[in-house]
Amino acid sequence: MVKAIALFSGGLDSILAAEVVRRQNIEVLCLTFETPFFSAEKAKAAARQINLPLVVENFTADHLVMLKSPRYGYGKNMNPCIDCHTLMLKFAGRKMEETGTDFIFTGEVLGQRPMSQGKQSLFIVAKNSGYPDYILRPLSAQLLDPVKAEREGKIDRSRLLALQGRGRKPQMQMAVDFGITNYAPPAGGCLLTDSIFTKRLRDLFSHEEDRHIRDIELLKYGRHFRVNDNSKIIVGRNKADNISLQARVTEDDFVLFMAEFPGPQVLVPYGSDEEIMNIAASLCIRYSDAPDDQEAVVICQKGDTSTKIMAKAATKEDGERWII
Repeated sequence: MVKAIALFSGGLDSILAAEVVRRQNIEVLCLTFETPFFSAEKAKAAARQINLPLVVENFTADHLVMLKSPRYGYGKNMNPCIDCHTLMLKFAGRKMEETGTDFIFTGEVLGQRPMSQGKQSLFIVAKNSGYPDYILRPLSAQLLDPVKAEREGKIDRSRLLALQGRGRKPQMQMAVDFGITNYAPPAGGCLLTDSIFTKRLRDLFSHEEDRHIRDIELLKYGRHFRVNDNSKIIVGRNKADNISLQARVTEDDFVLFMAEFPGPQVLVPYGSDEEIMNIAASLCIRYSDAPDDQEAVVICQKGDTSTKIMAKAATKEDGERWII
């Protein structure tokens, strides 16, 4: 039996591509990826819906190396789409070799995304992955050169499609025809396309503070303040942020919170000096229910040790100057 690996995001296009291939009596294994910037949850839900096996690959270490210096640059923010897709296909190619699979396929549609799905981009990604003759795009295959699996008759090219462009009406009709009623919207999912997150990530990289994956995870929560080159302060915005920050505290961090008023959790990753602790306390007060014009008590903890800091709220001007 012919076997194929689907590069599977869980979006409608990847679901349709999997169905198109599976309906040619080909055994399909779905492969998806996760990093701190995107999860596998959408792919898991979609694979369950269409009853296909799914392998989740965490390739964070390789992805971070690529992200810091992508050969083909970034999109609007820090999304290195061409290099990211190349890396995914490299991993898929290795999995193909390990499992004795016949080919790889994706849900990409020619011309759907200007940066990464133009004809030249699709060619570059396939070539740089190291497996150019094994990568099939079933939804646009009739607009592209045949790959090995087509030439060898392992998949019938005449039953593949010629979709192109950004319109989604053909895909939506296919979903109806295939009985697929529940699928995620096409946009979103990757934090590297988010302007606020990527501003924080650039700051983290520029100060060489990505010591651990945890430091990237922290970028998702709270307000971030850059006080100097050596110190950053994170202030929770709500209860969910406070819980998420607390769950990621290490023994090297300082944690601050209000002694007498409702207020945020404040985190100083890896600690700092007394001046920074006083600034962290002032930010804690600023975003608490304490009066702005009076001193208040802030508890500062590191491990099992705690101290009290008396401070006034940081000014609006200072907050705007420090915020990332």
